[in-house]
Amino acid sequence: MKFPDEPDCLCTLSIIEPIVQKVCELDCKNKLEEDFLENLEIEDKETKVFHYARISKKNFTVGQKVLLHHSKLKFFPGKLRSRWLGPHVITKFFANGAVEIQSLKTNNTFKVNDHQLKKYRKGFQTEHIEIMDLEDPIL
Repeated sequence: MKFPDEPDCLCTLSIIEPIVQKVCELDCKNKLEEDFLENLEIEDKETKVFHYARISKKNFTVGQKVLLHHSKLKFFPGKLRSRWLGPHVITKFFANGAVEIQSLKTNNTFKVNDHQLKKYRKGFQTEHIEIMDLEDPIL
C-alpha cells in the first residue's frame, strides 16, 4: 500500500483533479442546455397558442361572392398590383375542404381550396360623392 507522500500517488492525484473539474464543467453545461431547450419548448407552445387564437375562421356560404388568390403571380411588376382575382360566386362545397366557384366574368367553374379565398367587399359608391370646387381666398 502506498501513502500520499509517495511521488506516484501525487502524480495520479494531480492528473485526476483537472479531469474531475472538466467533468463538473461539462455537467453544468449540459444542465444549462437542458434548461434552455425546456424553456424553448415552452415558449414555442405559448407562441403557437397565441398565434392560433388570433386566426380568424372563414365561414363561406353558397352564393357568396369571394376573391381568389392568384398564386401563379410570383414576381410582381409593380407594388400596387392586386394578388386577388374576382369576384367569384361559391357554387358547391366538398367534404375535403375544396370549394367550387364560378367566375362572374367568364362563367367558368374552378375547384379550389378554401384557404385561397377571402370575402368580397364592395368598393365605395361613386354616385353619392359630392365634388366641391375650392376658390382662392380674397385678401
